[in-house]
Amino acid sequence: MPAPFDLTGTLGTTGTYLVYILIGAGFGAALEQAGFGRSTKLAAQFYFKDFAMFKVMFSAVITAMVLVFGASAIGLLDYRLVYVNETHLWPTIIGGFILGVGFLVGGLCPGTSLVGASTLKIDAMFFVGGVTIGIFVFGETVPLYMDFWNESYYGRLTLPDWLGIPTGVVVLMIVLVALFLFWGAERIDHKVNGADPKEAPRLRYAAAGGIVLLALVVLAIGQPGTDDYWDVIAADQQARLDDRQVQIHPGELLELMDNNRINLIMLDVRPERDFNEFHLRAARHVPPTRADVEAIIPDLEHLDPNTVIVAMSNDENLATMAWKTLMANRIINSYILEGGVNEWISIFGEDAQPRPVKYPEQPNFVFAAALGDRCVASDPDADAFQLEFVPKVEIKVAAGPAGGGCG
Repeated sequence: MPAPFDLTGTLGTTGTYLVYILIGAGFGAALEQAGFGRSTKLAAQFYFKDFAMFKVMFSAVITAMVLVFGASAIGLLDYRLVYVNETHLWPTIIGGFILGVGFLVGGLCPGTSLVGASTLKIDAMFFVGGVTIGIFVFGETVPLYMDFWNESYYGRLTLPDWLGIPTGVVVLMIVLVALFLFWGAERIDHKVNGADPKEAPRLRYAAAGGIVLLALVVLAIGQPGTDDYWDVIAADQQARLDDRQVQIHPGELLELMDNNRINLIMLDVRPERDFNEFHLRAARHVPPTRADVEAIIPDLEHLDPNTVIVAMSNDENLATMAWKTLMANRIINSYILEGGVNEWISIFGEDAQPRPVKYPEQPNFVFAAALGDRCVASDPDADAFQLEFVPKVEIKVAAGPAGGGCG
């Protein structure tokens, strides 16, 4: 399985915390070695006197970005399990402004203030105290402006999602923008401070060329899609599918519809004509293509842990396609209606008339009119039927992105 790995399961809680401590200590040591524990050095960038902070941190950003999406492209990393801060747009803008002012006035950010405090710098200690007080005040007052906090919530939003363009294109764009800004910083350093660009290490040109080459590789390979994700889980999930462990009897679905403790989502992946003629009450229509199923994945993530999703079509073919798409995209508590809507109507549809000619994924029954969910068979009385079946629904919890934070 690709990274990220379950450290707690492999190393235990103590071992996991030890790894975190070592990574944090290494990061702090690197910042201190670069001089970023000194407020005067960091504040100098705002006066165009020292661009070290800008160059180091932006270099780290584009290096990590290229390596993360490169590892994702070749299947070494499941990017969906990498923590990405959720976007609260306007609160983030205001918070960024406050942080920027604090950075300018104090010369430190939360991460570098801890580095400075660890080497007993008094200004850094005061800064850490201010950060701690700010966190406490925020935590105690956020209920007062919770509506504002949530009104511009976009969830896990990334630049490719926002721009609607491939990840590789965004990676290359950011790398090129970073290199342009590095070049601009050198020009400013030359104009303001008289620095000679010729004295800078020539190795930077090789590094720039290397990062552009890697970005081009990421663009050329592309990011994994549903087929790739399915290949990772196919060995286990195809066996469940073939053994009919995920096809649930209409009687079990009827019980789920009557169970208030279950958040049931029914996805009807049939042509709109068939859906309009008849569908189960509260079923959600999804056009019968994989692209349309993929489009609703964001709506199905981060739902109540007691959520069960049942895909259905006239038979099972289109529902199976939808189920594979859901499972590949980590919507794990997903099932297929056994026999499809045709089987449902054969059990509960007393007023339906059999269709004389039957084809795969065609309705086997006809109604006097397009009733939608306005008939008894759309929501039968569970107490009126005594059906025997083997229950198959088991609610599981999917692994989510590990928590993260700001350095």
